[in-house]
Amino acid sequence: MINLDERYHDLLNHSNGKKIRMDGVNEHLIGYGWHCDGNEIKGYYLTTENYKLYYNINQVYQYKEKHRESSNV
Repeated sequence: MINLDERYHDLLNHSNGKKIRMDGVNEHLIGYGWHCDGNEIKGYYLTTENYKLYYNINQVYQYKEKHRESSNV
């Protein structure tokens, strides 16, 4: 299984200038973790400034979700 800390932890340090390039746009990594279906780990996710990117267990990109806009209530 992939070691997420080994692969992505360095990207959490924004002072080093490293970013994730996605669709021609550079984004800071905010977090990462595993996602599951309730029974087994299906893959992992990366949270950037504007998106949550999902990858399967074989490290193949699956889809992304845009963060909801925060509303002032």
